[in-house]
This record gives sequence, C-alpha cells and structure tokens, in this order.
Amino acid sequence: MPDRSKLLLLFLLSCFWVTTTVAQNGPPYNNGGYNNNGGYNNNGGYNNGGYNNGNNDPRYQNNYNYNDTTRNRTKVLTNDQMLDTLRKRERERMDSVIFSTRFIKITNEALLRDSTQLFPLDTSLTDFENYNPLFYARNPKISLDGTMGRAARPLLIEPRKTIGFDVGLHALEPWLFTTDDVYYFNARVPYTLLTMVTGGSQEQYFKAFHTQNVKPNWNVGFSLNFLGSRGTYANTNILGQNVSNLTGNVFSWYESKNKRYNLLSTLIFNNLKSPETGSVLNDSLFTSARGSFDRNTERVRLPNSYENWKEMGLHIKQFYYVGRIDTTLVKNKSSANILPTQRFSHTLNVSQKKYIYQVLDQDIYHVFPDYYFSSNRTKDSLTVNNIQNEFSYSFYLRGKSSQFVKNEFKLDIGLTHDFYNYNQYVVDTVLNQYGLKVVLPQKQQQASFQNITLNGRASYRLSDKINLQASVNQIVVGRNFGDFLYDAKLLLAGSDKAGRIILNAYQQSSSPSLMATSWITNHYVFNNTFANQKTTALSFNYINDALKFDIKAEYFLLNDYLYYESSPGGVDAHPVQLSTPINLFKISVGKNLAFGNWHFDNFAVYEKTDYDKTLRIPEVYTYSSFYLNSFLFKVLRTSTGFTVRYNTPYSAPSYATGLGQFYNGPDVQFSSYPFASVFLKANIKNTDLLVMYDYANQGLFSKGYYTVNRYPQLSSMLKFGVRWNFYQ
Repeated sequence: MPDRSKLLLLFLLSCFWVTTTVAQNGPPYNNGGYNNNGGYNNNGGYNNGGYNNGNNDPRYQNNYNYNDTTRNRTKVLTNDQMLDTLRKRERERMDSVIFSTRFIKITNEALLRDSTQLFPLDTSLTDFENYNPLFYARNPKISLDGTMGRAARPLLIEPRKTIGFDVGLHALEPWLFTTDDVYYFNARVPYTLLTMVTGGSQEQYFKAFHTQNVKPNWNVGFSLNFLGSRGTYANTNILGQNVSNLTGNVFSWYESKNKRYNLLSTLIFNNLKSPETGSVLNDSLFTSARGSFDRNTERVRLPNSYENWKEMGLHIKQFYYVGRIDTTLVKNKSSANILPTQRFSHTLNVSQKKYIYQVLDQDIYHVFPDYYFSSNRTKDSLTVNNIQNEFSYSFYLRGKSSQFVKNEFKLDIGLTHDFYNYNQYVVDTVLNQYGLKVVLPQKQQQASFQNITLNGRASYRLSDKINLQASVNQIVVGRNFGDFLYDAKLLLAGSDKAGRIILNAYQQSSSPSLMATSWITNHYVFNNTFANQKTTALSFNYINDALKFDIKAEYFLLNDYLYYESSPGGVDAHPVQLSTPINLFKISVGKNLAFGNWHFDNFAVYEKTDYDKTLRIPEVYTYSSFYLNSFLFKVLRTSTGFTVRYNTPYSAPSYATGLGQFYNGPDVQFSSYPFASVFLKANIKNTDLLVMYDYANQGLFSKGYYTVNRYPQLSSMLKFGVRWNFYQ
C-alpha cells in the first residue's frame, strides 16, 4: 500500500504538472501575438504590430480547444450543467492574462524634468550584439587589450562637458554605474531581466534586474552587474591579472496620488578591479614568423599590478508642483502628460570614491619612470568625499491646454552647493615606536573646500515644431571659481518626412584636474599651475527618421588644451598644456537601408584637426552592419548577419601604468585592418539568444592588431548570450 500510494501521488503530481504547463504555454498566438511584439520595426527589431486580438480565425482565439473530439466523446449536459460550464469558461477566460511589455513603463530623471513622461519598455533585439561599451557603433573606444573591464578612452574626439572639481582619473569610467544609468518604472506586474554573455574565461558578463510596484504609485527595484575577465594576454594563474567588477544600484520612485509630489532615490555602488600589467614582453607577436605559441602564457612586465575603484553614492531628488496642473494629451492620445505651472525641487548627492593602485612586484622591466617611497611595493590611494545639495525653482507660462503645448515659456533658476574632502596616501617603510621597520600608509595631502554654482535654464516653445533652449552654469564661489558652461540649442522640426534640425552651441571653461596640478604617489609626483581649459563648440544636426538618415557637423576650438606626454624614448608621462589653440572639424553620417527583410546599417565619421600628433585620433571611422531578419516556424524571430568596423591609421597613444592615463609617447602608427564579427540573434517568446564570433577575420589580413602602443588586442572569440524577460 505505501508503494501504491507513492505511485498514485507521483501520477497525480505528473498530471498536475502537465496541465499547468499546457495552461501556461497556451495557444501559439495567444494574446494576439508574441507579447505584442510581432513584426519588424524601423530599427531592425520588432514593433507592436503582428497578430491582433480582432482576428476571427478560431486558431488565434484564447479559448481554442486542443481536445481531439473524434477520440474523446463527452456526455450530454443538462441546461443547468451547460450554464455552469459557460460561467466557468468565462471566469477562466477573464483570468488568462498574458503579461508582457505593455504592462511596464519606463522613464528617467531627465524625462521627469518638465513633466511626467512614461514610455514603453524596449525589448527588441536591436544592438544585442553591441552590448560591449568598447564596441558601441557610434562611440567606440580603445582599451589595453580589447576585453571588458580594462582601462579605455574614446577613439573619436569627445570633449567633456563638465565643470568644477575633477580628480582626473577617467580610464575606468566606461564600467562605472552612474546616475545617468538609473531608470525608473511604473510596473503593473513585477518585471525581471536576466542577461548573460560569456566568451569562456576571457570574458563573463551577467546582469540581474528586478522592479515592481509595491503600490500603484510607488515603484522599487534593483540592478546588479557582474563582470569577470582573464584577458587574452595574461598568466591565468595569477589572480592579480583578472578583471573583477561588481556594480549596480537600488532605486525607488514615489509619486503622490494627486501627481504633485515626486521622490526619486537610488543607492549606487561600484567596485572595479582592473589589471595593469605594463604590457607583454613580446613586442613582435604579430610580426615575427614564430608568433606566440600560447598567448595565455605570454609573460608580462608586472604580473601583480592592478587598479581598484570603489564608490558608494546616495542620490535623492524630490520635487513638488505648485499651482494649477495642466493635463495635456500627447500626440497619439493614448496617455496624458502632467504639465505643471510651478515646481520646487531639491537634490541631495552623498558619495565616497576611492582610487587605489597596488603593485606587489619589483619593477625589473622599468615600467615606471622612478620611485619616491618604496622600491618593492606600491599602494597609492585617494579618497574623495562629496556632499552636494541643489535647490531650484521653475515656473511655466503657457497658453490653454490643447492637443499640443504651444507658446510655452519656462524658466529654471537654481543653486548648487558642493562640499569636498579628499585624502591621498602612499605606502612607505617607516620605523614604529619600537624601532622596527613596518610598511604603513602615510598621508601625503588633504584638503577640504566648497563650490557654489549658479544654474539657470530658459526655454521657449512656439509650438511642437520650434523649441529654443539656453542654459547657464557658473561657479560663483569656491576653489573652482570662474568655471562656466554656457549652452544654447534650437530645435526646428518639420513633418515626419521632412525631418528635424538641431542647432547647438556651447562655451566652456573648466579647471585643470587634481592629478595634473597636485599629485603625490610612489611613481609620479606633480606640482603644476595650469590655466583653465576652454572649449567653444558649434554643431548642426539633421535627423530624418522616415529616411533613416542623420548627419551632424561639429566644430571645436580648444584653448589651453591639457594632455599627457613623455620625453623622447621615455616613460615619464607628465601633464602638458598647449599654448596655441586647436581646431577640430568633425562630420558624422548615418544611413540605414532596408530591402525587404535585408538590412544594411551604416555610420561613418570624418575628423580633421591641425594638431593630429597631439589629439591622436583616426581621420576616418566607419561601422556597417548587414543582417537578415526572418520569422521561422511561426515562433522564432531571428536576425543573422555581420558587422565590420574600420578606422584609418593614427599615432597610437601609450598608457602610463600606475598613473591611469593615456599619453603621447613614441610616434608609432600601426597598420589598420577591418574588424569583423558574425552574429546570430534569436527571440522566442520572452527569451533572446545570441551567438557571436568576434574578430572573425583574424589571420585574413594580419595575425592581430593594436590600438594602444605595446598592448596587443584580443584574439577571435566565440561568445554566447541569453537574455530572459520575466513578467510575473
């Protein structure tokens, strides 16, 4: 009996599992399509077209019966039994809801600046293959070996539009999680996103994201990002040469029921560990006949050397609408925007950042120019604490509410107060109270100071076709007194076929960084005085979504440009300021073509400067993606193709280990060849799949390539990726 009871229980559980599985899977076209994402959109992904609920074909209805009536005879039901059956079927139909992206709305802090704006969640396959920030199509970067997590800088010219205090360390910024990466949601159902891309031990990336509404007007969530890499050229038995990153945040968005009060909050954390090996010893990997027997065993100059950035930050923004609140329909009339007439806001930012560089080896290959404290051990650290409070007031003048907001004037005035405190330490051998030699961190410098910035922003919108904006940011009190950023923008929009034009101009004056002026470490000591760097920029941008075409022309005038260089044949990287102005012209063109399901996306950049030996950027950069979208077996959406990147030869920068700076060293130009990747993307229901072969053309033109002097880039790599969307 006990055995029979167990077998019976197992049989019942199996039947229950089968029934549940069939009920969850449902008909092939349940809910009017594949989570409302059938068909292709303009970006090569999928829009909300496809099958709809209005199809009269019974195969597409939610109550489609899977039973085989020729084999399963049912008894004749009485009228009361028939009525009960119909009631039960109706209740089951009401409960069979297929959750999808239409239950999730997304926004960010910038979109909430003028009104409450929410947009649908994008879950298309677009750019899944370009997940790596180093290989973004329109802003590529160069790095120490081409793998994720290593020191990197933009390949194309991208002046920094920031003022105020700057440490001067930016090489690991592509891997930081910042407030610009924070999104807020209105989730009618809990939403979870899991993403994983792996190329074996050389690259491992995993992301976990979850959000849900604890109340209809209160959303919470979190994001965790893990990045691990052993690199292409490294001794995999040495942990100091491994990339190990953990970043993410915990966020919340609360909106009062009367739509007047909003509270945005997020806690951000970053822990980045990036090896700095000083490059491999073999400088002829791609030129000698022998090449490399096993690149994972190539010896490096510093086996135990790495940089570690740590950050904890709290960001809280709250704003309150005063006066009448206008509810104006947006263009598609599917939702409404809350347009305030007055607004008070306060933003609090509290952060602590730590920059650590550590070496556990002796510098037998002369990677460093010298040492000032310890010859056999290095541990430099800088801790920066910042408390920022920003207060602002906004008021709006507009006509009566209509389908579009016309003749609207808005003025923002605000004040930002920053309090900074930093301490810099260097490990040194000293005598303790007992006369014994010990290794202890010694404080080299510290400072506390404040900055007060005056912020102003004015905008005038004549209609939804013409919009003029101007902003002023000026530091009026503090250590960085005199820094400013003036910005103006004009938007001229025509019909959908005519496109839109954006004219932009800005002028900026920013103080030199802490590293360039006052820096004390074991291998680099700077004490300089430099003038503010000044940037003047003009741009013209034309965008036509109907033609899938855009063009942007930019002109930059750089005065008192600050950069790093070394003496001829040396490694003594140090900051230098150029006294003569630099002119730079840049034009970017993007054009996407479609021939049925075939797509050909293109982007090209031309840059020309009168100081190419100083800026060290390629004159031409191109990106092309050729792929075929297909729909297989009525359930599987696929995108198969390849991408090709190319840039003309340029004087490659060098990298200063321990300083974290790309600098102008020897004038070396490497041969440039196309970089091709083959990919296959697929989607089935809520799951996206990726198979990609990076650097597929290795060996066709050369054995490998360089982007930074003495740092060979990655080899070909087979990668697998998967992305799961869960709607609970």
